[in-house]
Amino acid sequence: MPELKYVGTSTTRIDGAEKVTGATRYVDDLDFGPDLLHAVVVESPYAHARITAIDKSAAEAVPGVVKVITGQDFPYRFGLYMKDRYVLALDRVRFVGEQVAAVIARDPKIAQRAAKLVEVTYEELPPILDQAASVCDGADLVHPGLYDYERVPWFFPKKDTNIAHWRKTRKGDVEKGFEEADVVLEDTYTVPRYAHCAIEPHVAVGLFDQSGRLTLWTASQSPHTQRNVFAETLAPLGLSHKDIRVISPLIGGGFGGKAGVTMEVLAAVFAIAVKGHPVKLRWTREQEFGNTYQRQGLHAELKMGATSDGTITAIEYTMHWDAGAYVEYGANVVNAVGLSATGPYRIPNVKIDSLCLYTNLPPGGPYRGFGYSEFHFGLESHINRLAAKLGIDPVEFRRKNAIVEGDTLAYGASMNPSGLIEAIDKAAEAVEWGKAHEPSGPGKVVGKGFSLMWKAPAMPPNAGSAAFLKFSEDGSINISVSGMEMGQGYLTAIAQIAAEVLSIPPEKIRVETPDTDRNAYEWQTVGSHVTWGCGNAVRDAAIEARDRMFDTVHRALGYEVDDLYLEDEKVKCRTAPEFELPLPGFVIYGIQMEDGTFRGGPVMGSGAFMPEFSSALSDPETSQGGHPNVHYTVGAAGTILEIDKQTGKMEILKTALAVDVGQAINPDLVKGQIVGGLLQGFATVLYEDMRFDEHGRLLNPNFTDYKIPTALDAPREVVPIIVETAQPDGPFGARGVGEHTMIPAAPMIANAVADALGVRLKSMPITAEKVALAVEAEKE
Repeated sequence: MPELKYVGTSTTRIDGAEKVTGATRYVDDLDFGPDLLHAVVVESPYAHARITAIDKSAAEAVPGVVKVITGQDFPYRFGLYMKDRYVLALDRVRFVGEQVAAVIARDPKIAQRAAKLVEVTYEELPPILDQAASVCDGADLVHPGLYDYERVPWFFPKKDTNIAHWRKTRKGDVEKGFEEADVVLEDTYTVPRYAHCAIEPHVAVGLFDQSGRLTLWTASQSPHTQRNVFAETLAPLGLSHKDIRVISPLIGGGFGGKAGVTMEVLAAVFAIAVKGHPVKLRWTREQEFGNTYQRQGLHAELKMGATSDGTITAIEYTMHWDAGAYVEYGANVVNAVGLSATGPYRIPNVKIDSLCLYTNLPPGGPYRGFGYSEFHFGLESHINRLAAKLGIDPVEFRRKNAIVEGDTLAYGASMNPSGLIEAIDKAAEAVEWGKAHEPSGPGKVVGKGFSLMWKAPAMPPNAGSAAFLKFSEDGSINISVSGMEMGQGYLTAIAQIAAEVLSIPPEKIRVETPDTDRNAYEWQTVGSHVTWGCGNAVRDAAIEARDRMFDTVHRALGYEVDDLYLEDEKVKCRTAPEFELPLPGFVIYGIQMEDGTFRGGPVMGSGAFMPEFSSALSDPETSQGGHPNVHYTVGAAGTILEIDKQTGKMEILKTALAVDVGQAINPDLVKGQIVGGLLQGFATVLYEDMRFDEHGRLLNPNFTDYKIPTALDAPREVVPIIVETAQPDGPFGARGVGEHTMIPAAPMIANAVADALGVRLKSMPITAEKVALAVEAEKE
């Protein structure tokens, strides 16, 4: 790798001043003038019921009400990967909180009052509230028409069942692998549902103007994907892509919850219903919990075998996912896990079954980690237990079986370059693995936990990225992309990539937020892929702009293109050291010739990237034959945990995570992702827990009853460790890191508790109460 000037440095965030001064404007801050209308939805009180009648007359009579809408007004299905959901429930509701009707009024309070007057008559049906009920013999069908839904070709629903998708991965001979094993361990692990808890709630504003143009302002990770879904859904109304525009400013947290399309399609149809008026729909905190994507629950059965020397011979992993009432996005989470549930291990014999099940709970969907956190909890807990049965140190056991470049993955492709062994060694060193730590007082014990992690971007094979780049007269740059900045530092990383190619300081580069009319295409900001995918497109756009400059210099002044280079915002020449052409002015006006004419003109560049080697087509019974994942980011983490044996209260004394990011575009941003991801992961294992009653109603849809940690609950010390083994097709060798950093948190805690107390907890969350009760149970 040549010496780099801007890539690899901790440049100040280009959006930092805007955010810390409060100047950032989110969707809810935008002013739409006095014609703005407000929408409130009418929600189902039942988890499963038929709609037999809707009387909206009383609501329509309320002064200030403009329109009352039901599913009959827009009887269209939508979905990203599977079209299984109506815009508004048409004949049946499938979870508590599902939108049945909506009131549009001139004032939000009027809309709220009128919404309570909409009378909906239901015929209640028995709900399915967990995975066991979903697959039992004679189970009611949540979606009787499942098999006929339009879907992507890599989803495999089972007709006349609640199995929306079944990903099977087979490699080698599993039975033979278990026969060869000296130790076989089999057990069950469970992970509950979780909420995203972004600070900013979902907000969308729609305007259908008199020309027939539909514009949406959305707090979204997926503006171009939203436009596509809107165009497909609203095609019966004569709308196409050219008629729809989506604008997404910065968002206040996403974590997957603002990917795809949820409530935004409502704002679209509401706007169409009241042509000429902007309509705002804003979720309450309670709706954020109950009527957006949730992280799916998991019931996992895991069996692994190994020989006495510590070689893993086989894995059988069966996962039943509670995907909720609609799986149009959540089924892809299940699919991704089914391809990668071996974890970062070299295992010759593999049998993975990942089943996406309909229930009558809120829809499951993407959440930071995309299912990997959930399966790693069981896998990495199991690894520790298997090592103990073999009498092998758990870190050495992982090191022996760690996957390396060239090893064959579960679906037949080869593993990409990675520094997993280096990450294991550095994480173990950081927590002084093998060294005992004294507790801080009587009644307390200290344990250590360790975990590996990996994750691939979960994306279709044709997920593309594009970029436009243009210069201004002073040599500054505007970059037009459609990745979404949501706190991770994406705008800054993109600026640094362009800066490296063009020798322009990042502070002279502005990266625009998405507008589907004006900005280059981006599939979605999900899967931790935008630094890799969009970064490649931006690099190519910068190279094109550079080459245009070099061509102009060659045509005007005769210098050979191969001798030209950029340095310090100037074009220079290796064969003529005295030659320097500053970029300001030249990048717009060109070079004047002796006869008064000019060569050149405004310098622009465009770039596009798609992983052309990727394919989702494979044998549905084995997953062999395709190349569904572009690469894996890997890492290793350790933690030191102190526990009060009487109360179960836990304190993380120290934690370290080593991640191979390929090339850290901005090391401080990477470290921020490591720290933030670990804290979010610790929150899910130590505090968060969604509770539903026997009728499918969420009992804790607020921050009073749904516990998330504060700064006082943070570990005493977090050690972020960057490993850099270049990704060959990444921009300057970079690969993604955003989601990966929360994945090892839960199994680390479970393993540390087991180390300290000899108690194995196999269900999340691992709260102080559970630990204290487990200690008491051990005494009996």
